[in-house]
Amino acid sequence: MAAFRSPSPGFSVPRPAAFGADPSGERMARIRRSPHFRDGVFQNPGGTARTRPSGSAAEFAKIYFNREARLRRSPQGPIPVHATTLADLARPPATGLRLTWMGHSSVLAEIDGQRVLFDPVWGERCSPFPFAGPKRLHPVPLPLAALGPVDVVVISHDHYDHLDMPTIKALATTDTLFAVPLGVGGHLEHWGVSPDRLRELDWHESTRVGGLTLTATPARHFCGRGLRNTQHTLWASWVVAGAEHRVYHSGDTGYFDGFRDIGAAHGPFDATMIQLGAYAEFWPDIHMTPEEGVRAHLDLQGGEPHGALLPIHWGTFNLAPHAWAEPGEWTKDAAEEVGQTVAFPRPGEPFEPAGKLPANAWWREVSQPITHPWRRPKPTGDPGESAQRDLDMAGDR
Repeated sequence: MAAFRSPSPGFSVPRPAAFGADPSGERMARIRRSPHFRDGVFQNPGGTARTRPSGSAAEFAKIYFNREARLRRSPQGPIPVHATTLADLARPPATGLRLTWMGHSSVLAEIDGQRVLFDPVWGERCSPFPFAGPKRLHPVPLPLAALGPVDVVVISHDHYDHLDMPTIKALATTDTLFAVPLGVGGHLEHWGVSPDRLRELDWHESTRVGGLTLTATPARHFCGRGLRNTQHTLWASWVVAGAEHRVYHSGDTGYFDGFRDIGAAHGPFDATMIQLGAYAEFWPDIHMTPEEGVRAHLDLQGGEPHGALLPIHWGTFNLAPHAWAEPGEWTKDAAEEVGQTVAFPRPGEPFEPAGKLPANAWWREVSQPITHPWRRPKPTGDPGESAQRDLDMAGDR
């Protein structure tokens, strides 16, 4: 472990290795030259985003520690994980594009003959400490070593549920490349990744890996791993384009108008991986609700239902006050209202966006009832019919 300086002269305390390393030297000089770095910090698109919980702390505590609400934030039984095997991944995708959601925001994308691993988190906790912090609600679908060769690992930002030190250290022993937002490379170098394997990008910059073009695109979020959040590492969404297919991974983001610009510049996409979990009214600027996630997908596709939407950032860790199954249910409803196709794979279940999509609401097998269904009843002149429809929908859940 490294050490950091304390305000008291001659005294230092251990700095956990998982905190990573703050940018310095030429990396910091490049950060200062970025058009998105101003007044000593990276800036969000669309103005300042609230990165700390807003509203009343007492109200948040009341919701977060309510016993019934707490029970709904976890599944009632084991989550049905698909035990991914080498056989699942050994044969090439028939259509040239296959996605395997490993849980939370970790996705293996096999695209036009190459393999891209987004935000891999194989650790038990998203925390700098092995004994504290949010713990996995389901096991990883397969060991990292059984995943096979990966051409490039893509990181969206440096929060613990997206950048996992044990996972990066394991991948550092392979010959994979790493595409990361500006400043994040300092963490990876600190954990043993050689600089020549890093592709560190500002927004709108691209790099080539084999036949793929990877572009860092804007997102509305923030960064930080240590006790001080210096906002010196960038956060990003990512576009990956091959000869025949293109996909988008949102990372973490609040909803903003920039999705339309990303879609106009790089879309439409065969599939989008959209963050729509861990939302709350207390931090509306930095995470999206399911309705906003569906809207973001449509913006990326030019306003029309197109391609497959893969919901990410839900189901694996308990990070917000909402019910564990709520993102699945609400996304299903919001997408049906606009005619958008959504893939709902179990963690570890491979699927091809151009083929038959996994559509089973698997979370219902192990979830508590959801107290506030998202779907709004359609207007009707018969109050009795409307009440019966409400009862039927509640029974579906």
